[in-house]
Amino acid sequence: MDALVLTGHVMSLNNVRQVARDGRKVYIDPQVYEALIETRKAIYAMAEKECPIYGFTVGVGWNKDVKVCKTFFEEYNTNLVYAHCVGISPYISDEETRAVMLTRLNTLLANTTGVAPELAKMYADMLNAGIHPLLPERGSVGQADVGCNAFIGLAMIGEGQVRYNGSTMPAGEALRQAGLRPIVLGPKDGLCIVANNGLAAGQGAVTLYELKEFMLMADIVYSMSLEGLGGNTSPLLPGTHKVRPYRFQVETARRITQMIEGSYIYRPTPGKALQDPLSFRGVAQIHGSAWHAIDYTEQLLGIQLNSTDDNPCYLPELENFFSCANYEPLVWVLGFEMLAVALSHVSKSSCLRTIKLSDPDFSGLSRFLTPNPSTICFSTLQKTFAALDSEIRHLSNPSSVDGLPIAGDIEDRHTNAPYAVQRVRKILDTLRYIFAIEMMHAAQALDYRKGLPLGKVTGEAFALVREHLSFYDKDRPITPDIEAAYALIKSRKLLELLE
Repeated sequence: MDALVLTGHVMSLNNVRQVARDGRKVYIDPQVYEALIETRKAIYAMAEKECPIYGFTVGVGWNKDVKVCKTFFEEYNTNLVYAHCVGISPYISDEETRAVMLTRLNTLLANTTGVAPELAKMYADMLNAGIHPLLPERGSVGQADVGCNAFIGLAMIGEGQVRYNGSTMPAGEALRQAGLRPIVLGPKDGLCIVANNGLAAGQGAVTLYELKEFMLMADIVYSMSLEGLGGNTSPLLPGTHKVRPYRFQVETARRITQMIEGSYIYRPTPGKALQDPLSFRGVAQIHGSAWHAIDYTEQLLGIQLNSTDDNPCYLPELENFFSCANYEPLVWVLGFEMLAVALSHVSKSSCLRTIKLSDPDFSGLSRFLTPNPSTICFSTLQKTFAALDSEIRHLSNPSSVDGLPIAGDIEDRHTNAPYAVQRVRKILDTLRYIFAIEMMHAAQALDYRKGLPLGKVTGEAFALVREHLSFYDKDRPITPDIEAAYALIKSRKLLELLE
């Protein structure tokens, strides 16, 4: 795969996935790099005139009235990085760290920070070498993730810990092995490293592309459940969605229809219920709503990935810095707040379907899908997904409205952006378990439909599940089955069936 050319613009969610997950190399566009050099020269000229520049010739935060003289530039910016290393564990994954670093690098290339060009190059060099600073995910209130991003700067100057070639080691040693030298921080470099929303945006990008993959698998699991129930296909008819043309509702119904193409449930069946329960009947609408929330959030996060979030903001046409509030991420944080609520509905509907599959009055099968009256089967398993759904319900509560005034009462509001993203990430992982349990029930139900043709995709999905999980023919510990089903969903193997 060719290196991704970075310009400060046109960064997509797929680009983030390629660099963060797949290890794609990055390369700064030469013209953009030259522009960074010219801006840096202009800012030095301003400093020579003793213009007060936030984070350059004066301090930051409550210390904005403290002058920083030229002889103190390196020491001050190094101290700024030290003083902002206040984040605490757990540490984010290498994949997320790469997304964070890529996000910050691309926003630096918008050329409004006055950053040293060598610092931007250091981000690219560390990404390409696979040097990943240990980056804590807690310690940010969401108005720029200063308390966590500082650990990237710590690694750049050869201090702190990183992961490199599968090992955790001192940053200086990793840089040496990779043939890189620690950077010397100049004026404003410390502020450029710490004062951005890279942590939340990077984690958000990873969460969004994983969520998009999961929602496709959620459609497969639902389709298996619909066949296991022997349910109705009329709620998927194109005509019923044409008169209610929400884009992702239409697309979800079309996708599920393709998955169950050729299934026995299209055959007329005497005694079939006229309508299925709402948790089965409304999935195109429920999953479609989640897709709308994903699309909304992706569009707004895309602007974050391709624009500056720095304060102060340098405007070349005016040749000056201006105080601003572009570090305010509320517009896309609200998208993650909405996603949390949408996914709570996705969770609830899955749990309700699982309950219905265990109920003979709805499925026409045995109670709890037991193979015989002496086997307990999935009875107690209902407690597990009920508990998980309660977790998701509470994680869906908003967090962007909380906060305390800090920094001498100057920073008097915030969004808790990283936590808002991390809640969605936690919901997503819990959803994998909930849909794993639904998938177990759907497969058990489909075993009782042997001899009947299954859908084009669902038939293959059922076979794949049975490669990893055996039919529940007698009582055994169920937790290993849950973990195996969860691992199957997390592996994304179900996605290959859609290709």
